[in-house]
Amino acid sequence: YSPDNHSNETNLSVSTYAGSKYRLYVGVALAIGSSIFVGSSFILKKKGLLQLADKGVTRAGQGGYSYLKEWLWWAGLLSMGIGEAANFAAYAFAPATLVTPLGALSVLISAILSSYFLNEKLNVHGKLGCILSILGSTVMVIHAPEEEEVTSLDEMEIKLKDPVFIAFAVVITVVSLVLIFVVAPRKGQTNILVYISICSVIGAFSVSSVKGLGIAIKEILEQKPVYQHPLVYILVGTLVLSVSTQINYLNKALDMFNTSLVTPIYYVCFTTTVVTCSIILFKEWNSMDLGDIIGSLSGFLTIIIGIFLLHAFKSTNITLKQLTSAAIKEPSLPLHGYDAHHTLLENMESPTLAYEEDNPLFSRGNAQGAIFH
Repeated sequence: YSPDNHSNETNLSVSTYAGSKYRLYVGVALAIGSSIFVGSSFILKKKGLLQLADKGVTRAGQGGYSYLKEWLWWAGLLSMGIGEAANFAAYAFAPATLVTPLGALSVLISAILSSYFLNEKLNVHGKLGCILSILGSTVMVIHAPEEEEVTSLDEMEIKLKDPVFIAFAVVITVVSLVLIFVVAPRKGQTNILVYISICSVIGAFSVSSVKGLGIAIKEILEQKPVYQHPLVYILVGTLVLSVSTQINYLNKALDMFNTSLVTPIYYVCFTTTVVTCSIILFKEWNSMDLGDIIGSLSGFLTIIIGIFLLHAFKSTNITLKQLTSAAIKEPSLPLHGYDAHHTLLENMESPTLAYEEDNPLFSRGNAQGAIFH
């Protein structure tokens, strides 16, 4: 055993580690870029639709198609296309347990941009939610797992034939069929979790298919005979079927229930299912120590809390100015004991307080008179 051999092995391991980190950073950059484009696309589309509404043309919700002549709407569609393409590519470079949670940033981008360009106010809860989502995403990137390298469709096929993944796929399929044909007809319109659970469970198949097709595209660029591999057609068929089912039941959930509830619940359920599937299929957490596992889970939970704050309290009219003014007023009130302890909370819940803070001349007595009038 010569020193030269040892030096060559060391250089090889260093270059392999550097290549792995490079792939991870490319995947993270693509995922963040995807979120920026997808989040911006909602604002561009909404802006285009609002301009059409001001012109008095038939709106999209009333069956109109005038938005097809609006360049802002087309810019939004192009932005969404670029974002989805970048997201698709991200799965080929980074673990799904990292790419999927980073999709929450598109919600954050959309919320921030809407407060600037659509004059939609972002309350205290929304701002806290944005900060928490950014912090959670940063923690997840720092503690990102290194997946087992899958560089070819043959290796992907071996992964898919793993007994543990087959058992997981059978359980997912049975649960999906029971939810679709038994539970949904009975409780789908009254329980928000039914339609969302269908979308989330089937999401395991769609993300796995995207990951496999990303490998196929890389092999096409390397001029390999991918078209002769039957797995490609199985992955395409699975992707089309799973995505169409997800879109169908997600639309039903949005139609029946409040969007501010559907969005955070769907994000949590979908991401949890995808992360579980990735752990089983790609063994992404096998190389992680306990600290990285706890860090990844903490980052994910922080994102969940951020998304919840951003959406669940969207209609709550509490501003930082209102909180500080209520706190300043406290010492002058002759309150004692229990009343003094809970006054701030009562003031926050008062429906007239927000109006009074913005309109100092509007007295409480006039407000009550206007309500009863």
